[in-house]
Amino acid sequence: MARRTKAQSETLPGTTDRRLATLATLLAENATIVVSGARIAREIGVSRSTVWRWINRLRELGVRVKGQQHTGYFLEKVPDILTPDMLRQRLKGSLFGKRIYHFFKVDSTNRVALELGHTGEPEGAVVIAEEQTAGRGRAGRAWHSERASGIYVTVLLRPPLAPVQAPLLTMMAGLAAHAAIQAQTAAAVDLKWPNDLLVGGKKVGGILTEMHAEPAQIRFVIVGMGLNVNQEQFPAELGAIATSLRVAAGRPVSRLELLVRLLREFESSYNRFLAEGPASVVDRFAATSSYAQGKRVRVTNGRDTFTGVTAGLAPEGLLLVKRDTGQTVTVIAGDVTEEKIAEAKKS
Repeated sequence: MARRTKAQSETLPGTTDRRLATLATLLAENATIVVSGARIAREIGVSRSTVWRWINRLRELGVRVKGQQHTGYFLEKVPDILTPDMLRQRLKGSLFGKRIYHFFKVDSTNRVALELGHTGEPEGAVVIAEEQTAGRGRAGRAWHSERASGIYVTVLLRPPLAPVQAPLLTMMAGLAAHAAIQAQTAAAVDLKWPNDLLVGGKKVGGILTEMHAEPAQIRFVIVGMGLNVNQEQFPAELGAIATSLRVAAGRPVSRLELLVRLLREFESSYNRFLAEGPASVVDRFAATSSYAQGKRVRVTNGRDTFTGVTAGLAPEGLLLVKRDTGQTVTVIAGDVTEEKIAEAKKS
């Protein structure tokens, strides 16, 4: 299959106009001074009337730009926008710093990444959205994606792995997110097998991995990662089960710096996985997650529901659970939730 060219990547439908992203970057890099419309027009290659229209577009997107067409513009507050220019500056030399697709609004970053995979996009492509209108979680669940508050990102990989090893990429992504969150916020984050990140028992992030494969070889994998970063409140149906890093840390968290750290950690873990094999992921996950060993859980897999105590991870990353009947079973897929002692007595 032919690879997408650089020109094709620039015209992917719906992506943020590169000049609009450059405008946001220019204002952010000169946040304390007034930048004239003439200078903006000159640096991004558009007319002054276009600058005025795009300034208003940024305002519609929540960027707080002050000033007028005849006086110049400045940022009332530096925006935490994940523009490709700002990311590339911080990801020089990285696998994920070359082909970055940014959307102010899209239905699903995973949907876009799947299409890119099928059209021959090289490994390392990154799809980012400020807002998703149909974000997806595991088992077809919706993912709440508030504008400019979370990280909604999908990476495209073409690993030399067998399809049976793809779930390890989900666990690896969780480890990368865990390391990035701890480095940026010092929050006490836990990993719940196979794909959730928790803070204080509430969900702060999740991973959704999808692949296109032949029986013995993966053609490509996309790994979608969603993190609740600066949300201050959630819809009523999520308030009891979800939280954000801002709530946990008691302060705003830079989405830009967190995303950069996440992608750096992901790349390091990915290279280690390819070099050292599954044990590099399984052993680290077992050491990091409180759910891997000795956690009383309820498992629901669509056909069966049972309770027991987690008994470690199998070499391929599957969860082992010792059922209340005494039998140890391997959980291939399903929902695993902690069962509190009070809940266990009721059942």
